[in-house]
Amino acid sequence: MTEHYRLIENRELQETLYHYRVHPGMDLYVLPRPGYRKKYAIFSTRFGSIDNRFRVEPDQELTVLPDGVAHFLEHKLFEDERGNVFDRFAALGASANAFTSFTQTSYLFSCTENFEQSLEQLLEFVQEPYFTEQTVQKEQGIIGQEIKMYEDHPHWRVFFNLLEGLYVEHPVRNDIAGTLESISRITPDLLYRTYRTFYHPSNMALFVVGDLDPGRIGALVEENLAAHNYRPMGAIVRSYPGEPAEIARQRTVQELVVSEPIFLLGFKDMVAGELQGRELMRREILMELLLDVMFGSSEALYNDLYREDLIDENFDSEYTAENTYGYTMIGGETRDPEQLYRRIMEAVAGIKKEGISKEQFERHRRKVLGSYIRRFNSLEFIANNFLSFRFKGIDLFQLPSILHEVRREEALALVEENLDPDRHAVSLIVPPEEE
Repeated sequence: MTEHYRLIENRELQETLYHYRVHPGMDLYVLPRPGYRKKYAIFSTRFGSIDNRFRVEPDQELTVLPDGVAHFLEHKLFEDERGNVFDRFAALGASANAFTSFTQTSYLFSCTENFEQSLEQLLEFVQEPYFTEQTVQKEQGIIGQEIKMYEDHPHWRVFFNLLEGLYVEHPVRNDIAGTLESISRITPDLLYRTYRTFYHPSNMALFVVGDLDPGRIGALVEENLAAHNYRPMGAIVRSYPGEPAEIARQRTVQELVVSEPIFLLGFKDMVAGELQGRELMRREILMELLLDVMFGSSEALYNDLYREDLIDENFDSEYTAENTYGYTMIGGETRDPEQLYRRIMEAVAGIKKEGISKEQFERHRRKVLGSYIRRFNSLEFIANNFLSFRFKGIDLFQLPSILHEVRREEALALVEENLDPDRHAVSLIVPPEEE
């Protein structure tokens, strides 16, 4: 196997990536970085909090999971019959972690020595689930406390309150950890059945980066997977409810202990979920450019808002596009949410009327490209984003070429399509009123 690989090269980035397909269908990516002392690995499955309705071909029966199973599995895999997995990484001098998002679950570590032993540790604990009634009940208590804690977390609540306002049916509106009620329905049998589906190697990918020999890493991973005797599995067919174009509610206000109100304005994108691969990446790039033109720190609006104390340095705008949903979010802490809302909506209306100059568009194109190339100094950025994009059918290395292709006319068209006032919602966290 180690002699059979595909090279993915990018001259602009001066990177060469080795891609192996390891039986029974897992993608392994190795990015050599000669001279780098640090090494990093991330092992991901395309299974996130929104994947709670699915079937495996050729079966036609649909499995429906309670909310929070992906996150629950992430927690449970770090505990097995030998104890806590974190301790075993620490003994090797490696720092391990994991995260669950709407669309994937990832396990990772970084180290400067003992990389191969740490990689074997990563592969082994992710492939060896251990669930009992006792350990599941214990974890229900731990995650239950986490859910309660985040109920009072201002930035968490402003985010999910906005998603609940934007979406009527799509599970992206639901908390990644689930609810106290939903996690109470999780059992060892449910975890094992879900694990066997989504943690099959054909639904996973591994990315390693550092001063490494690709052939040696390929052989190590191939040997490790072969020892588990995996059989081929049918395709996973995910099912999501139909999402109407209209939003669920336009305004959500919640009182929590904060020094200043936290404001988020969101726009629902009904087109992103219909796109795949390069077209989806193109949309992301165009929206990043558009938002930087409108709200970037080098622009007049940002500086005006900052001088007027309507925003601080944490003010941000971002666009998220996945295979089944997309949204734009703009906001941060502010002394006057209503005035900030009016100014942002005026900016949206203004760019529709006045457009974007050629000079302005080119300046921001260069800025976004420069930012992207600088981020390639981070091993974590490369690995994490490559797999995240790969699960959407996108090659991260294509970003510079697409960035060179896009035109300002396309960006302006997205103002009408993605920043539609009829599909916007507001989420506010405000200090409690004094009695």
